[in-house]
Amino acid sequence: MSEGREEWLDAAINHAHSIHILGAGLNPERPAHRAVHDLNGRGWRLVPIHPRDAGNSILGRVIRPEIEPGITPDIVVMFLAPARAQAAVMSMIVRYGSEHMPLIWLQRGAESDELIEMLEENALKYVKQDCIVEYITRNNMQRNPRAEAYPWFRQISDEDGSGCSVWQAFEPLQDGSKFTTELEWVGDLSDLENSQHTIARYIRSLGLPDEQLVDTAIRLA
Repeated sequence: MSEGREEWLDAAINHAHSIHILGAGLNPERPAHRAVHDLNGRGWRLVPIHPRDAGNSILGRVIRPEIEPGITPDIVVMFLAPARAQAAVMSMIVRYGSEHMPLIWLQRGAESDELIEMLEENALKYVKQDCIVEYITRNNMQRNPRAEAYPWFRQISDEDGSGCSVWQAFEPLQDGSKFTTELEWVGDLSDLENSQHTIARYIRSLGLPDEQLVDTAIRLA
C-alpha cells in the first residue's frame, strides 16, 4: 500500500484492543521482536506469538505459543515466511470464518500470490507491502483509552520430575523468571478468561463463590 492514510485502516487500528504479533520471540535482531519495542507505550495490548520462546517475555509481554481456541484477535501481524503465513491464515479462516476474522497485516516478505488470492476470495481485510510500526509511527497513532495491562500466568512442569505442575502468577508487565522445564500453559488474564485450553478451563473451575478470576489465579500460585 502507499504511504498515505487509509480511513478504514485507521478505524481498524484505533478500535483494536490487542495486536497479536506472530514471530515475536526473544531474538533482539528479529524485526518481530523489535516491533514489540517500537509499539511499546502506544496503548495497545501487545501479544507476542512464538512457539519456541513461549513462556518467556518481551518488556513484560508474555510470549504465547499460539493463538488458542477461544481467543479472537483484533489484528494479527505476520512476521513469517509466506508458506507459514498462508498456513496461519488458513487455520484462522477455519476457526473464525469470514465474519469474525481479524485484520491480517502481512509484513513485507510475508505475502505470496497464493495467500493474497486466498484473502481476496474470502473477502478478508488485509494489509500488504507496509509495516505496522511504520504506519502507526508516521501517522502518530496512539490507542485512547490505553489498554489495561493484565497480570499473567504460567504453568510449567515441576523441576524434580515428579509429574506435578507449578502454577505461577506475575504482575502486569513483569518479566517472567527463567524456566527449564516443559511449558504447559501461559497467558494473561484476558487469555485465562477466554481460552478453551484445558488448563485455562480448569483454573476457571476452581473459583470460590463470589471470587473474581484474577483472585482465583493468584490464590492458586
